Amino acid sequence: MALNLTDANFQSEVIDSTVPVLVDFWAEWCGPCKMIGPVIDQVSTELDGQAKVGKVNVDEARELAVKYNVRSIPLLLFFMNGEVKDQIVGASVTKEQLKAKLLALA
Repeated sequence: MALNLTDANFQSEVIDSTVPVLVDFWAEWCGPCKMIGPVIDQVSTELDGQAKVGKVNVDEARELAVKYNVRSIPLLLFFMNGEVKDQIVGASVTKEQLKAKLLALA
């Protein structure tokens, strides 16, 4: 299961992480976000220990959404060493593609 990321834990869980992190910016009212949600959770389970996966609810963590210039969701950001290294906008991505991008950063 993906971590629930908030303004309070984003620094420790994402920025300070020693492994790659996939962050899914989503919202409850977003249809494509709900479609990709289970895929995000599967990636989290399958890469446990190799990478982290977290979700940011843009309605609850507005500061993070603004900081990372979230204009459309779902927005998937790939972090390594505290920096955004890659991104995918939208839900047209496979679990294998997500895993490959994450592992390429490790």
